[in-house]
Amino acid sequence: MNSLTMSSGVWSGLSPLIRNSWRRCAEQHGIATDTPLRTDILCPAELRQARERMGVTMKIADPELDRLHGIVSTLDYNVLLADPAGIVVARRGAPLFEKGCRRWHLWPGANWAEAVAGTNGIGTCLVEGQPVTVHRDEHWCTGLRYLTCSAVPFYGPDGCVAGALDASTIRSDPSGRVVLMMEAVLVDAARRLERRSFLEAFRNRTVLLLGEGNGISLPMIALDDKRIVVGATYAARSMLGIEDPEQASVCFDLGARAAGVPDFQEAERTVIEGALAMVQGKIAPAARLLGVSRSTLYRKLKTLAELPPPSAR
Repeated sequence: MNSLTMSSGVWSGLSPLIRNSWRRCAEQHGIATDTPLRTDILCPAELRQARERMGVTMKIADPELDRLHGIVSTLDYNVLLADPAGIVVARRGAPLFEKGCRRWHLWPGANWAEAVAGTNGIGTCLVEGQPVTVHRDEHWCTGLRYLTCSAVPFYGPDGCVAGALDASTIRSDPSGRVVLMMEAVLVDAARRLERRSFLEAFRNRTVLLLGEGNGISLPMIALDDKRIVVGATYAARSMLGIEDPEQASVCFDLGARAAGVPDFQEAERTVIEGALAMVQGKIAPAARLLGVSRSTLYRKLKTLAELPPPSAR
């Protein structure tokens, strides 16, 4: 590891997450701190292919990118959407900063993978699987130490990382106070993007939201007409202990019951049956999924058992 990273003043002041990234840059990626910013970006044909590989995300991303940029633009931040490899596939930014963004590669077609660009918001959040803020001197490469960037990974309807959302600025923010709220804004955008993509992918299924969750993924499942779970978000898979994305495929749509609006009891029955199906009929885990006590769930089951089926009502 070079002398910069071993400097006690620099090294001791890093957060564990940034420190881990610096270690990877030195020991795994072999990137020198004075490595210049790469000048090559994808050509139009390559960029088009990268966008096509994003699938459903590119279909539904525009409204969320516009919304996110509307929030952060007043702070002179630009918004980037990257694919799982760290390639920027879309950007939102003020025309005033276009020249600077091109210079700093905050632009579609740029590669911000950590193994290529060193410690940075997009690349490091994709490696760590969690929100990351890299403020000025925390970048591994000295040529990037005028940038401040916050980024979060977001998940696709199959429960796998679908890419990263980034908010970056080339304006000076020595205190770093602005970035304290930036991650929260990005987490909210990541959850909204995941929700949109899940709903689009499972357009013809019944989708259940199993609470709000507290991470960058919303716990959602999709059920077919037989109440079989056919799709689950990353958060839902984590709740169920599902690590293999192939174990539960994805599909979604709240319009599956479009013939008639189900009443409250029918909707409640669907939610409870879905939760029980996910945990093989076990009451305690189902109650945890639903956010109620076991006694409450038993009481609801008894009440629903006494009701006639929907077709008889």
